[in-house]
Amino acid sequence: MHPSFALSITPISILGLLFFFAGAVFSCYGQNGPVWKTGTDKFQITPKDRLWMAGYAHRDQPAQGTYSELWIKVLAFEDPEGNQSVLLTSDLLGFPKKMSETIRTAIFQKYGLSKSQVILNSSHTHSGPVLAAALFDIYPLNAQQRAEVEAYSKQLEADIVESVGNALQRMQASRVYAGNGTARFQVNRRNNKESDIHLLTELKGPIDHAVPVIKVTDLQDRVTAVAFGYACHPTVLSSYFWSADFPGYAQEELEKNHPGAMALFFQGAAGDQNPLPRRTLPLAKQYGKELAAAVERVLEEEMQPLEPKLRYAYQEVDLALNDPMSPKTLEKMASNKSGYMKQWAERMLFEQRQGIRPAATYPFPIQIWALGDQLLFSMGGEATIGYANRLKARYGIAAFVLSYSNDVMAYIPTETILREGGYEGYSSQMVYGLHNTWKPGLEEQILASFDQLAQQIDPTMRPTNP
Repeated sequence: MHPSFALSITPISILGLLFFFAGAVFSCYGQNGPVWKTGTDKFQITPKDRLWMAGYAHRDQPAQGTYSELWIKVLAFEDPEGNQSVLLTSDLLGFPKKMSETIRTAIFQKYGLSKSQVILNSSHTHSGPVLAAALFDIYPLNAQQRAEVEAYSKQLEADIVESVGNALQRMQASRVYAGNGTARFQVNRRNNKESDIHLLTELKGPIDHAVPVIKVTDLQDRVTAVAFGYACHPTVLSSYFWSADFPGYAQEELEKNHPGAMALFFQGAAGDQNPLPRRTLPLAKQYGKELAAAVERVLEEEMQPLEPKLRYAYQEVDLALNDPMSPKTLEKMASNKSGYMKQWAERMLFEQRQGIRPAATYPFPIQIWALGDQLLFSMGGEATIGYANRLKARYGIAAFVLSYSNDVMAYIPTETILREGGYEGYSSQMVYGLHNTWKPGLEEQILASFDQLAQQIDPTMRPTNP
């Protein structure tokens, strides 16, 4: 070897190498054993143009202004074995299947994360933008407005994939904790009439007032991220102004209280749960502050530290739909109904006459994460609160339950709601554009599928109240 290429070993260089390796080990293990790595990222998604707003069929014009900004936020986890997962929250009505598939496929291709490792959750705000291939029967969009929605959606997909990459690149040694709080402005809307809410002395129907909280800190115990949830429709507001509704005001309050930290809201099984009373901006801000206060109480108490061990499992459950309605029934609906029901019936008739046969089943996404001992159940659609209550009865009251994840294709009623009908059990299927209602049996099918996923997470795990 030429002398100029000889390796020179000095006490200083040895000391530098030792510091380098010590830092690498410390980033995975810390002073008291192995630790998590986490990374965050966020970006604004408030439309710059006057796009159509999602969630209400009564709107007859695009957005007119902004009450509060809309965001995408990403929290990435990694355990010492290199297992990774990404929780993405959004101020959107819901990710439609086509968009979700595009995003998750790109995440897999770029970062190697499978569907089991990614949750795309939506707050379900009704003051966000319409997205491509979502609920078009209820929006009176012209060709130009549809093109604007398509362009916005395409850019959003690309920006989300980039944001996930940013969060993965920013991984830092962290500690992760879990706890549950309580908030009580959520009301079962099927069992309590909104116009009478000020007269009621007793609320009826199933509820779940839990506020699940995940706290992330650095190794100096500084809070870097707070992920929290609640099962309640963000429908306080119904105007023409962009807003993340009460979840947005809750996140703003928490980020103000913890400078430098990122607050993320994930939606629970809110299909039949509304904030009541509602309809004013001051109420949206009030509920946001109430929810933030519930989270703050949990943060101030002793939370459960989560072992840095990450497990995940994913499945798509084939939920059966009833056969398409007959042409005679659809013709009657097209003649007698108005609005989205008329548009839906006309579209179903057109497709039948074109020989288009709809799929008999729908691939319903469910998944389970285990962050240490903390179980997190996630599912698509607008799941009603009965699913959260039954999962907690089976797997413990401390379990976290998310809905509006990965694909929001319809309401997911319990068997009771399916029998009763009404909006969540019947007519909402037309809002979402499906050809008919779900067949009976979906509740037990979904719960049994969650039991199978739990076995993948931990073969010793058994539901206690099946």
